[in-house]
Amino acid sequence: MNYTYIVECKDKTLYTGWTNDINKRLLDHENGKGAKYTKGRAPITLVYLEEFQSKQEAMSREYHIKKLSKSEKLKLIKTYQEHHKDHR
Repeated sequence: MNYTYIVECKDKTLYTGWTNDINKRLLDHENGKGAKYTKGRAPITLVYLEEFQSKQEAMSREYHIKKLSKSEKLKLIKTYQEHHKDHR
């Protein structure tokens, strides 16, 4: 599986990325190895996650999310969390 995700950093900023191992990637972010942007911004919280069959789909979705404004990303996250709160 491939994933597109958004994490919220301790300074309330958002980081969007993609990976084929979400657990490892989140640990990397926590340990300052995930991305230059998230280094020093831990702890991070996973706030959005999508699954894709292919790397290309996940990378394309990451690209489109990164083009959104922060308010659009927050709406996306809110909708995601409302939909998934009953599935936890």
